[in-house]
Amino acid sequence: MVGTKPTTDAPQDAAHGIRHGIGLRLLTTFLMTAMLATIHQIAEVVPLGQMIFWRSIVALGPILIYMALRRQLPAALKTRHPRLHLTRGLFGVFSMAMSFISLTYLAVANAQALAYLAPLLSLPLAAVLGGEHVSRPVILATAAGFAGVMVMLWNLFSLPGNGALIGIAAGLTYAVTMAFVRVHIKAMTRTESAATVAFYFAVISSLVGLATLPFGWAETPPEVLVWLVASGLLGGLGHICSVESVARAPVSTLAPFDYTGMVWALGFDIFLFGHMPPVASLIGAALITGAALWIALVNPRATARPSPAP
Repeated sequence: MVGTKPTTDAPQDAAHGIRHGIGLRLLTTFLMTAMLATIHQIAEVVPLGQMIFWRSIVALGPILIYMALRRQLPAALKTRHPRLHLTRGLFGVFSMAMSFISLTYLAVANAQALAYLAPLLSLPLAAVLGGEHVSRPVILATAAGFAGVMVMLWNLFSLPGNGALIGIAAGLTYAVTMAFVRVHIKAMTRTESAATVAFYFAVISSLVGLATLPFGWAETPPEVLVWLVASGLLGGLGHICSVESVARAPVSTLAPFDYTGMVWALGFDIFLFGHMPPVASLIGAALITGAALWIALVNPRATARPSPAP
């Protein structure tokens, strides 16, 4: 019957959108982990502000191309909520700085493990601030992934020197601030396009990074410049995929899939930097991956509902 068709199709359309959001989140984890690997490669020779500038200014290229392909120029450059973008931009730059500091002192996998506290922290924030329904399978999967993070961090606290402690503190700070940013972006996507959110974040973070120029920047030989440009390209593409994913699926549903980036982080540490992970790291990675695969096999309609309209 005509009157029953919307009721039948609506849940299917919602589940289809959630699956797309999950796929975009999986792509985001690869792009962002690759970006972190580029930062780790140059973190000891390039000042923090300079890395933030290059990561952000180069990211504007993919973002503007994305806008053009979607025929959103110049409409996507207009916003009725500049304060929301400013808040997201400042918190985002601070989170980026903490992440880069963590990568300066820790291996990619260890820094990534600390960053994965953000999805866990985003669950109560998504429920309280975003009004999302957090189901039992999502909670259990996220808890299993968090257990994997704790296993990986077991050896981290025994690392010698103050550098490791600085990296741990920066990583924990990143996790706390990023949890807020995730929920804030989710609220913004109700009125702002993914391209608009990504564009203004890149602009704000570029300006913040440029403001550090008077404090001294390092020379950029070709081999360093390649890594800086790569960080921006990967970050720009990853940011677009991230915003698009939260526009399609609840933050609480996407949280467990962030843990799959640990597999990429371990791979970069082994094959790019020659850091062989201890057995505890491998056990933790298995728990993390298992949690993500478990939630992936659950019907999205049974695990989460989209956030209610404002």
